[in-house]
Order: sequence, then C-alpha cells, then structure tokens
Amino acid sequence: MIWELPFSFGRQSPTRSRRVANILARAIFVAGVMPICFGQSDLTDGHVAPRIIQTSPLREIGERGGKAGSLRANVNLVLVPVTVTDRRDRLVLGLKKDNFSIYDRSEPQVIRYLSNEDAPLSLGIIFDTSSSMYGKMERSREAVIQFLRSANPDDEFFLIGFADRPELLVDFTNSVDYIQEQIAKASPDGGTALLDAIYVGLDTMRHARHERKVLLIVSDGADNHSRYTIKELWPVVTEAEVQIYALGIFDDAPRTKAEHMGPDLLAAITGITGGRTLPIRNLKKIGDATSELSIELRNQYLVAYRPSDLAHDGKWHKITVRVTPFSNSSRLHVYAKGGYYASAE
Repeated sequence: MIWELPFSFGRQSPTRSRRVANILARAIFVAGVMPICFGQSDLTDGHVAPRIIQTSPLREIGERGGKAGSLRANVNLVLVPVTVTDRRDRLVLGLKKDNFSIYDRSEPQVIRYLSNEDAPLSLGIIFDTSSSMYGKMERSREAVIQFLRSANPDDEFFLIGFADRPELLVDFTNSVDYIQEQIAKASPDGGTALLDAIYVGLDTMRHARHERKVLLIVSDGADNHSRYTIKELWPVVTEAEVQIYALGIFDDAPRTKAEHMGPDLLAAITGITGGRTLPIRNLKKIGDATSELSIELRNQYLVAYRPSDLAHDGKWHKITVRVTPFSNSSRLHVYAKGGYYASAE
C-alpha cells in the first residue's frame, strides 16, 4: 500500500528541554519551515490525547471522537517507559521504586507502579530505501532481521519502506520470514520522505494489539522529499504514546544540508518520545548496535503515576524523571518521554 498523505496538522508543540528545542529549530530550518520558538505552550487542543488507564497500568482504553483523525481520552494513570544507563552507556538493572522520582510540571508525584517485565511489543520498522542508502542497504537489512529474530515470541511487527514516499510493505504480522522476504526486494532509489514515513508509521500503530508500542527508524535522517514538515509532524510524535528509536546510518562527511542535519533531526524526534538514536558511522558495527537496542527494549522500566492535579486543561504536562544511583554507582543517564497532553474534557 502506497500512502497519499493529506495535510491536517499545523500547531506548535513544546519540547522537553532547551537542547531538544535548539536541535528541532535547526532541523526545521533545514526542512524549509520558518523558525519556531518552542517554549511552554498555551495551546489547549491536541490532535492525539493520552491513553485512558483505569485499572491495570498494562491495560489501555481509548475512544474515537472529536475531529476526524483525533483520539480523545482521559488520563487517570500516566505510563512512562524509562531506560537507565551509566556513563559508559551500559544498562542499569535492578533499580527499585525508591530509586525513581517523577515530576509532573515540577510537582513531585507518587509512583504507583514500577515494572521491568519483558512485555510483548508492537513494533514498526521504518526502513529507508532512498538513494542516499546506496552501499548501506545490505548490512541494514541484515541488522533489521537480526533484531526481529531476537524478539519476544508474542511480538508483532510491520514494515514501512520509504524513498520518495512511504509504502506499507508488511502489515502487522508475527512472521519474521515474511518481513525478510519483502525487505530483500528493496533497492536504493529516489528521495527521502522520512517525516511522511514516520507519520504513516504512527497512523499504522493505531491498530496495534499491545500496550508497548515502538517505531524503529533505519535511516540517515536526511529528509529531502516529505510533504509533511517537522512543524506539522511534531504534535503527532509528542502525543502518540509511541516510543521512537533510530539506527542512524551517518556519513563522516555529509554532502548535503539534509545529510548534515540528519543526526539532529533523528535525535529530536526520538528523544522527546523517550527513545534515542544509536549513531552508526561504521557499518561493521551495526550488528552490535542492533543487539544493544534489543537488550534495552527487553529491560526497560515502566513507571506509572496518577497526576496529583487531574485538571483537564488540555495542555502539555512536562515530565521529569530522576534516578538516584546505587551508592557505588557513577552518574546515570535517564531516557524518558518528555510529557503528555491532558484531556480537555
């Protein structure tokens, strides 16, 4: 299925930090969008509101409503997937609830639930088949299949290929062999419609069976052919409740402005969702990065809290997660989503 993309988004949305705001502003410039100041937003309407969690934190209930293409929900329990690494980028395991502190708009919250069980994933692969991937495709394909073969038996996957525009090559399936068969047919050609592909991936993810939802982008991030702009995509990314990761296939000597800004663009998109970009400048190491990512996704913490202020203001609620290290630990790095939109109802 080849997607024809409508235009329906155009609202600003805040980021979780000044650093990400700076990255995004530069990415917007490269994408041809007028610079935007991403501070705390006063806007009260969201395109996709957070999920309802009423009983178990591993159960989600949502309802369709409002404008076409919008999901309206009320939030009783906020779920925050968290990855913790040390200064050498190694996963930190064995943390307890007392090690975590969470803040909603700078207000400390009571953590109701903490888990790090290996729950099944709904995983979408966003695979770059543009001409800029020439010479990188074979190892990238191998890395994707390696990643999928290490998955939980209950996981489900879909595959989107993109060059000039995105194409859903494989809808949700448990068959790694079928994905391998389809991805093997891809050859590098055309422009890079990365932002359009991410939009299609998030839209496809609405039909996922599992609570844990992840998109994995395999690309150099050098968008040069999308109909959507980063300004239009940003609200969808921040509101979709989907973690985004990237295997960034970067060149040491980028030739175009789009290639030069690729790492920053991917870092901004993945970082706000609680994911991250794993930079790959030596294709021989892509397998190591893929293994690292697989282990990370199987050892995430899931933190749940009920906001102390349940005001349905429809606004962005910034989340800050802090982790107190063990007494003999070095400084830790915490990866978590930047916030959520409260319901306006």
